[in-house]
Amino acid sequence: MKIAFRVDASLQMGTGHVMRCLTLARALRESGHYCLFVSREHPGNLLKLISEEGFAVHALPFGNELDRELAHARWLGASQSEDASACKKVLARWCPDWLVVDHYALDHRWEVSMRPAGCRVLVIDDLADRQHSCDVLLDQNLGRTIRDYQELLPLGCATLTGPHYALLRPEFAELRHDSMNRRRNSRLENILISLGGVDKSNHTGLILDALKNLELPVCTRFTVVLGRTSPNLQAVLETVKGLPWPVEVLCGIGNMAQRMVDADLAIGAAGGSAWERCCLGVPTLLVILAENQKNGGLALAEKGAALLIDTSVSLRYQLQAALVMMNEPQGLQQFSMAASHIADGLGCARVLEAMEVRR
Repeated sequence: MKIAFRVDASLQMGTGHVMRCLTLARALRESGHYCLFVSREHPGNLLKLISEEGFAVHALPFGNELDRELAHARWLGASQSEDASACKKVLARWCPDWLVVDHYALDHRWEVSMRPAGCRVLVIDDLADRQHSCDVLLDQNLGRTIRDYQELLPLGCATLTGPHYALLRPEFAELRHDSMNRRRNSRLENILISLGGVDKSNHTGLILDALKNLELPVCTRFTVVLGRTSPNLQAVLETVKGLPWPVEVLCGIGNMAQRMVDADLAIGAAGGSAWERCCLGVPTLLVILAENQKNGGLALAEKGAALLIDTSVSLRYQLQAALVMMNEPQGLQQFSMAASHIADGLGCARVLEAMEVRR
């Protein structure tokens, strides 16, 4: 099969949409299929990364107008009609069997006007806030159900909901057993801080500032991971100079799964990386960085799989209380076990199966 992806990354929307599509594309390629990406040249785009991953990628220029109907319309960098017109020219030559759409600024109008003859459509969404014209709908967020989409999808559309279908790279499932084993006797020593691929507002810096005056064991050490398009690398490097504990700052790494395995605790965002941490049973202090992360983050907290940190109030006291709680007997283990029940890392295979059934 030939599969086309319409997905963007930017400083505004982050990198998560492209990263999960790349995960699906790698799995498709390993199954003998061919993939093409169509992505706009936003500031903070990942066009180079997509190409480095060995996938064909077509860059879209900015359009001349914007729509206003959808809540995230400004994220497209063009109107839906302009975007569809540009994409048609690319896909007319390629004739895909599937079109994967992962974009909050596109809805059923784009999908109807764009769909090549005989092509099936898979939509990846997190919001359930607009209509779609697709054959398969994937929403990997905890607490999401078919009911949330029942008025938004055509008859006969397969709806895949929940972290059971989370698009995680294979190394997370491969390392799951080792990660859970080491947590049987883990102590709070190595803390991983990773707040998304962009973290435009530098919440990483706010967390580090709040940690400066906390009372922590002398054996505590931190690992800070930033995305390759993060605009705050230098600011973070300056901030860590004032910390009394060893801090390693990494940018654009390729072994994130192993870094999570090595962490006793993570301070992380409530986006797609939340399902990665769940798969590995990593206890997490969870930071909600965007409105689309709110429902999933609250659901994780309700399940006892993470402890929420509210960036709108004093971080120092929240972090001190949270770290004391995690350092209590069985504190880390309880959160680890609850998290591990949320996702098993095999969601990508389930999505591929759903696509194969409808090919």
